[in-house]
Amino acid sequence: MKRFLSMVAMTTALVVALTACGGSTTQPAAGGNDAAGAAEPVIIKLGTTVNEQDSFQIAAEKFKELVAEKTDGAYEVEIYPNGSLGDERTMLESMQMGTLDMGIITSGPFVNFIPEMGVLDMPFLFPDNASAYKVLDGEIGQGLLDKFEGANLKGLAYAERGFRNLTNNVKSVTTAADVKGLKVRVMENEVYISTFESLGVNAVPMAWSEALTALQQHTIDGQENPVNVIHSFKLWESQKYLTMTRHAYASAIITMSLQKFNALPEDVQVAFKEAAQEAAEFERQWVADNEANQLEDIKANGVEVVENPDVDSFKAAVQPTYDKYGQKYSDLIAQIQDVLSK
Repeated sequence: MKRFLSMVAMTTALVVALTACGGSTTQPAAGGNDAAGAAEPVIIKLGTTVNEQDSFQIAAEKFKELVAEKTDGAYEVEIYPNGSLGDERTMLESMQMGTLDMGIITSGPFVNFIPEMGVLDMPFLFPDNASAYKVLDGEIGQGLLDKFEGANLKGLAYAERGFRNLTNNVKSVTTAADVKGLKVRVMENEVYISTFESLGVNAVPMAWSEALTALQQHTIDGQENPVNVIHSFKLWESQKYLTMTRHAYASAIITMSLQKFNALPEDVQVAFKEAAQEAAEFERQWVADNEANQLEDIKANGVEVVENPDVDSFKAAVQPTYDKYGQKYSDLIAQIQDVLSK
């Protein structure tokens, strides 16, 4: 009898010990799943406003793959495209509050949260993609990402929206004078608004989801976006003319809630940052590899494309934007120009 009671006591103590060990709420470190794979992965929700054919989806899928690989499956990224978690500004606000984990967000809306980010939206700032990468992946770009923490956000890496171009359904545009009077959707960003007002355009700031409806209903004449957006959203259904103005380079920032990021173990934070940078570079290459074919497809669907507009006329016309914001961003512009001169 004594032996039986002793066994019961030992069993009870073992159960209590196991229960105590299993009661921890600490998130798993990278490689935190046990050998049997019993632990459920931590779910990270990532939103975009674009469809599954867009380059943002390419970046998101690569990021998901890399996070799973670098954390041995302890973390799983769930992708929510098509604005299902809100427009870009709404997603940024949700990340600030910690109610959304992550998003891939076009650079434009960030000026409303981190004023210094507006420098990247200055017209004709970067002559080509390589120049943009040199700045964004270097000290200047990292310095800007560091400022995100003051807005309760964590900037992980710069993916790519690309060089933006003008489309409209009214007329072919070759010079800056041709755009005067057109009603064009622009991002909700003061620099973009100023740029197009300098061109004599009726600039209409609105979220992308609203812009698609406005284009279809012809309540606006045009919009401005990179080739991959024009292609993935089949804008030839509402737009007849495309002008390759390349008036601004737009990055796309893989962004996380600072609250969510700080809750991750340190090794997982490193894994997320590495995965973001690798996914960003993968997506940039995808954009470069696909742009020529996308442009040909746009032409095949009836869009008249002006590939070599009078860019000098556009640069001259947007000078008022530099006059207006040059002092505000003077230090950053000087730093960027210094990097690009080397």
